[in-house]
Amino acid sequence: MAPKPVRPGECPQCWQHAYDKSIHRALKPGEDCPQCVSHMISGCPFLTPKKPSRWW
Repeated sequence: MAPKPVRPGECPQCWQHAYDKSIHRALKPGEDCPQCVSHMISGCPFLTPKKPSRWW
């Protein structure tokens, strides 16, 4: 089955790592993907900060 195409406005790397199971197949249980970790540390250009909660 071919991976789903990236939707407009979505990060291609995040999308591929979420839907292509072959990327994470070699990881051990509980092991983090180094590419995902590095992508999140250096910042995903498509992530936007959440609005502050106005509950109180």
